[in-house]
Amino acid sequence: MTSSRRDFLRSLGIGAAAGAAVHWPLGEIPAAYAFESTRATQPDGFVRLDSNENAYGPSAKVAEAIRFATALVNRYPFRKYDEVTEKIANFHHVKTEQVLFACGSTEILRVAACAFPGDGRQLIQPWPTFEAIQDYAKSVGSEVVSVPLAENLAHDLDGMLRRSGPSTGLVYICNPNNPTATLTRRKDLESFIGRLPATTMVLIDEAYHHYAGQSEAYASFIDRPLNDERVIVIRTFSKVYGLAGLRLGYAVASPKVIAKMRKFLTQDSLNAIIAEVVGVALDDTDAVTKSVKRNRDDDQEFRNSAMLRMLMPVDSHANFVMMDTQHPAYEVIQHFRKHNGLIGRHFPPMDTYIRVSLGTPEQMHRFWQTWDLLPWAKKFMHH
Repeated sequence: MTSSRRDFLRSLGIGAAAGAAVHWPLGEIPAAYAFESTRATQPDGFVRLDSNENAYGPSAKVAEAIRFATALVNRYPFRKYDEVTEKIANFHHVKTEQVLFACGSTEILRVAACAFPGDGRQLIQPWPTFEAIQDYAKSVGSEVVSVPLAENLAHDLDGMLRRSGPSTGLVYICNPNNPTATLTRRKDLESFIGRLPATTMVLIDEAYHHYAGQSEAYASFIDRPLNDERVIVIRTFSKVYGLAGLRLGYAVASPKVIAKMRKFLTQDSLNAIIAEVVGVALDDTDAVTKSVKRNRDDDQEFRNSAMLRMLMPVDSHANFVMMDTQHPAYEVIQHFRKHNGLIGRHFPPMDTYIRVSLGTPEQMHRFWQTWDLLPWAKKFMHH
């Protein structure tokens, strides 16, 4: 008979449901998050914890702006281009010539891959990391050099530096990194950038910036810029703002760099709804603060439930968690799919790790219920 974690919890007098819901610090889901259904599953029956989305959706103010904007979707938002640029520039206290927005930060990655590696020049990236930029770089003939993460799962900057040279067009830094949710220290990044070849651009992907907090270890390269024209920083509205489906990301860099990138931008890619919502989202700083706090509490609750099951997740600085399962990752992924749960895909060479996006209390309850049906790893069964 197969032994499962649920059996073990019961032997301790802890039901699977009790183990899954130790104590939820925030109580009920706030009504301000108007787009999240009370049910854990989507209409297709799946609990989606696979794409690092904001499970609570946009704030009430942003949701209202979206409803208003639906009346405008039959019109091209041409007249909004300058306004959107100005709103982003004003928010970051930079010039409008320093801002380039696109259809999600993924398009910014495509634009950067075309503008800087291109023509056989190198892209250097950590591994594993967010893969879009390597795919775009390969499509335009660039050589992609992937440098394994350091033992602490930060970027191996010395290793990346050793692989760089005159042919290195672009270095990609995802910080916090996806899929590991780990940080690479700000002072280490500054030293690294200063030692790169003068012709090498550095793209710093800050998609998960809001969750990282301000500390000695972390500071945004937009909020605390370097006096270095090689640095490009990208952000997205997909995470803390809860707007992944409306597709808006942007880059902040020197005017000269932005002008070079603009040549590769898709024309007319601005979404009519997001055009009306940008200013509301940026201005709703209270909602961002609450969202970050909720994520911090959700992360702590995940850790509590994991440790109850003798698991030790990687310290997370994002809205997802990487965790060693002691099982082949593909088996765990298939186990969850069989029980209508979606978690992140397999990320070689982390062959026993899974990436879990943090969801609502109800969704995480379902996650742990499904986890407790998973057979024990063989290493625990020898006695």
